[in-house]
Amino acid sequence: MPHFIIECSQPIMEQQRPEAIIETVYNTADATNLFAKGDIKVRINPYIYYNVGGDTKDFIHVFGNIMEGRTEEQKNNLSRSIVKALKEMFPETPIISINIRDFDKSGYCNKSMVE
Repeated sequence: MPHFIIECSQPIMEQQRPEAIIETVYNTADATNLFAKGDIKVRINPYIYYNVGGDTKDFIHVFGNIMEGRTEEQKNNLSRSIVKALKEMFPETPIISINIRDFDKSGYCNKSMVE
């Protein structure tokens, strides 16, 4: 926890290395001090086929899934920081966005929690 899933148009992969994009999101999330460094997970899914408002403009959208308990201010800072970092990396990309979703502690389970 947390998980940051980057969805983007395929041409984004030609503008920057996927590893660099992942590293940017990882380092930006880490810099907020909301998470333990070893807990942050980032992955990327480029799309060849997509429709964005009736067009095929380049886009980047990040789905941030975090454990509940952060304040609205912390979540706002996290989302704004990630968008700012991606905007610096992709100044010509017309659509860069993020949404943060809270995981409920009661419904979360991972391998280490099961015998």
